[in-house]
Amino acid sequence: MGVLAFNPQTVATSPFTVKLFDIIVKYVLPKLSYQNRYIEKDTSMAETPWSEDPADLISDGTAPLLRAGLKLGHLRLILALDEQEKVSAAASLLNITQPAASRMIAEIEAILQTALCERLPRGVVLTPIGKVLARRARSVLLELREADREVADLRAGRGGSVFLGTVTAPAIDLAVPAIARARTLYPKMDINIQVDTSTVLVRELLASRQDFVIARVPDDLDPRLFRTKTLSAERACLVVRRDHPLLGGGTVPLDALTAFDWVMQPSGTLLRRTVERVFMAHNVPLPTQVLSTTSLLLSLVLVAETDAITPIAYDMARFVNRPDKLGGRIDILPLPVDIWVEPYSLITVRDRGLSPAAERLYRLVEEEAARTDRSKGLIGF
Repeated sequence: MGVLAFNPQTVATSPFTVKLFDIIVKYVLPKLSYQNRYIEKDTSMAETPWSEDPADLISDGTAPLLRAGLKLGHLRLILALDEQEKVSAAASLLNITQPAASRMIAEIEAILQTALCERLPRGVVLTPIGKVLARRARSVLLELREADREVADLRAGRGGSVFLGTVTAPAIDLAVPAIARARTLYPKMDINIQVDTSTVLVRELLASRQDFVIARVPDDLDPRLFRTKTLSAERACLVVRRDHPLLGGGTVPLDALTAFDWVMQPSGTLLRRTVERVFMAHNVPLPTQVLSTTSLLLSLVLVAETDAITPIAYDMARFVNRPDKLGGRIDILPLPVDIWVEPYSLITVRDRGLSPAAERLYRLVEEEAARTDRSKGLIGF
């Protein structure tokens, strides 16, 4: 490819040379620019002036072909011509008439300001510029096909991301079985789960960092902000390490518990308030040696390694304790009373819709809750 070079110190400033320069700038350089962009761009990427900045890609300032009128139908025709090498066959493939295909070829050549294909006695063959466009058209159309597939997956709930938050008990009884079913039904679904206290989870929900949560609405938040569906009451228990001094003697009176260290959720959290109310209802002093933490893992480690006591969800305690599950080193203290925490709910933000993927997982959690209630005989609870 030739190079036009001008030395401002040697070029005369006669009217003729000025006019010649204007002609070159107006007509010759744009054509060379097109050829450089579509031919040399592929062999010398380091020298390309084209930006890949997202803002530039969105703007039409660096997309002269689009600005000049190149359309998706043009790309389909270019690819069809490359595959069929006949205008009539390409037109048939696109389900258009041959005259319509010929008009589109003329449109493309007007946009390119050069020939798209060479007419041969038995068909057509794309020019080098046409070949470049055909290769790019194939990539564009394949990407659009994949985009269509991904959009269809999202609409059907077969893909996309879901952010679910849950307190401990339903994490085991509801979230895990629902996620297992989702993995089978929608293998492309990306599921993120956070297990935490209701206070944390509901605020995460309001901040749009969760799609929905299985929790309780904290007392300091307006319940009118949410849509809730009550699922089930949660049973809690107190756990200690195996061989704990309180074990082996039958039912443990509440006043015998206060002499030991405790690991509990922070003050004001629902489970801690529930345990404290049980103590107060039976006129038993509250434990004074309390380590506060939101970490269930830390709580279980401390209980397994010391004489500390901690309240956790009953289903979690059974899961950790069972030999066919985690086979943990803890046991449930036999108490004279049962500890029931107020029911948890499926919670979403009012007037905020769920994505298709989140809606699918929400329904699976609902189905799992109904199945669990039937197995526990809690229908109508």
